[in-house]
Amino acid sequence: MNRNILRLALVALLGFGGAAWAKDTIKIGAIVAATGPASFLGDPELKTLKHYVEKINAAGGVKGKNLELIAYDTGANPKKAVTFTKRLLHKDNVVAIIGPSTTGETMAIIPLMEKAKTPLLSMGGGVPIIEPVKPYVFKIVATDKMACQKIMADLKARNLTNLALISGSGGFGKSMRKQCKMVAKKTGIKIVADETYGKKDTDMTAQLLKIKNTKGVQAILNPGFGQGPAIVAKNYHQLKITQPLYESHGVASKKFIEIAGEAANGIRLVSPPVVVADKLDDSNPVKKVCVAYKNEYEKFSGSKVSSFGGHAYDSLYAIVEAIKAGDGSAQSIRDNLEKLHNFVGIDGVVNMSPTDHLGLDTKSGMVLLDIKNGDWALAK
Repeated sequence: MNRNILRLALVALLGFGGAAWAKDTIKIGAIVAATGPASFLGDPELKTLKHYVEKINAAGGVKGKNLELIAYDTGANPKKAVTFTKRLLHKDNVVAIIGPSTTGETMAIIPLMEKAKTPLLSMGGGVPIIEPVKPYVFKIVATDKMACQKIMADLKARNLTNLALISGSGGFGKSMRKQCKMVAKKTGIKIVADETYGKKDTDMTAQLLKIKNTKGVQAILNPGFGQGPAIVAKNYHQLKITQPLYESHGVASKKFIEIAGEAANGIRLVSPPVVVADKLDDSNPVKKVCVAYKNEYEKFSGSKVSSFGGHAYDSLYAIVEAIKAGDGSAQSIRDNLEKLHNFVGIDGVVNMSPTDHLGLDTKSGMVLLDIKNGDWALAK
């Protein structure tokens, strides 16, 4: 089997014949970066989708029909994302697509989804995915703009008003850098240094030295995901920079801590709440679903939970709710996603509308974390 094609053949598991399988299923597509530089995103996403599709089907499916998940691995390559999207839309005939894992890939396929009039639930973090609103594009993942707002509010509370940026050059890094500069201006935070690094860079010492030698820097923020932020953390630690380092929700995975090692300790970041599910206040409406998912994910996967698998969980169950509310067609799913209200997911409480294809409540869905002794702790 082509390793880029990860098709869930549940027919043998469920005992259906080929004809019945084709007739009595609802096809859902998925585009994930299960391998390559963004595999820390796509691997838990794919594992989550596989597990919960099987679980849904074992419980009777949705409105009497089984879900058929057809998933492709892009390796975080936008060109592959385009190729696989065309295949899902025009050969596999799916009624909705979950993914891609990254902002850059998502932006590349949006025109295809809009032209095909098929709903997309992206797992990318960039705000351009859903602003401005596009009829067939949704997501239940906190945006880079929300992350910037959370971080800037914390900086203000700590009287840290002179900020240095060191940003990745990928789609997410570029978008978050732009959003943070705008949010900083509105909140009275001054950007006193602004550095970037490339996707293939393996050392950010030069950029961090410039920041270290910039007068007045009080804090550093790294918009980015993948190995880049781990390298930033290591170089920051090696240079013995004393100003606090903030990271984005793009590193809300134990994989980041593993790669960064000791250098991760002391970093502050924004994250969906699932990584600290057990530590959430009982009054938080998402605690129950976060704890249940965390426990189940760690059992079936054999690895620590990450926020990224949670994005896949929310996307899948949002589509299930949309199917239940209509006839299961692409148009019906789109229309009912737009009416999704009081959906309690791992990423927060969601209330979508024709003017808001995110609908995420950041109070329930984003937390500030510190990394201490190689683990997460709620920031105080």
